[in-house]
Amino acid sequence: MTAPLTPPHQPDPRDPWQAPPPGSGSHLAPGGLLPPTAAERRAELVQGALTALLLTAAGLVLGLLWLWLAPRVPLVSDDTAVYLKDSEGEEAVGADGTFVLLALGLGLVSAVAVFFLRRRGGIPLVVGLALGGVLGSLLAWGVGTWLGPTSDVVAHAKEVGKGVTFDAPLELHAVGAAVLAWPIAAMVVHLLLTWVFGPRDPEPEFEFWGQGEAFGPAAGAGPAAGTGPAPGSGSAPSGPLPGAGADGGPSAADGWPRRS
Repeated sequence: MTAPLTPPHQPDPRDPWQAPPPGSGSHLAPGGLLPPTAAERRAELVQGALTALLLTAAGLVLGLLWLWLAPRVPLVSDDTAVYLKDSEGEEAVGADGTFVLLALGLGLVSAVAVFFLRRRGGIPLVVGLALGGVLGSLLAWGVGTWLGPTSDVVAHAKEVGKGVTFDAPLELHAVGAAVLAWPIAAMVVHLLLTWVFGPRDPEPEFEFWGQGEAFGPAAGAGPAAGTGPAPGSGSAPSGPLPGAGADGGPSAADGWPRRS
């Protein structure tokens, strides 16, 4: 009986499925991705700031479109109070809906333009896209209410006279949804475009810790010296077969009598 070659408390070094030893795990090859340099980071910050400024300026277009397309709420005065001309009208809700639809459209356009102009992307660019959408919506809200009908309803009613219909101020009632429509649409569209058309990271090349004997003999290597004859050599192993006696017959230990 021979002693085991590998102690029971140590793993077999020839097992290819065992965990690698500490400090020798697989790692990315030197040709992998490198972190951006300081100049590249500054360029990304500048691009993000320019994106936010351009989208904020585009809020002026949104405000003018909202002022032009939003339905007006008709009011009428009787010299004592101001009333809605149509108490069941939905013009106020239509003004909010018009702003939201226009903001969604501009979010789509801005996301597509930013993606195809700066396909590489980056966190500063995405932050600039979202921040520019919020600031642009706020600017559009201010432009629409400032250039629209006056907010002094009483003075306007006295100016037009009794029984004359005039427009109510242009207002947003669902301010949160209207202001966030542009940045949310821009972020979702930019994310989808990046997922579908964005550049893919190169596949990493791994260097495994185990090589050589841990994964078996190399391909094409012949049998080692002294391990027996090669297949097809035609030579038989020397010595008697297992269980045979000295003269080649069965041994007495097998329960068969030795031939005389």
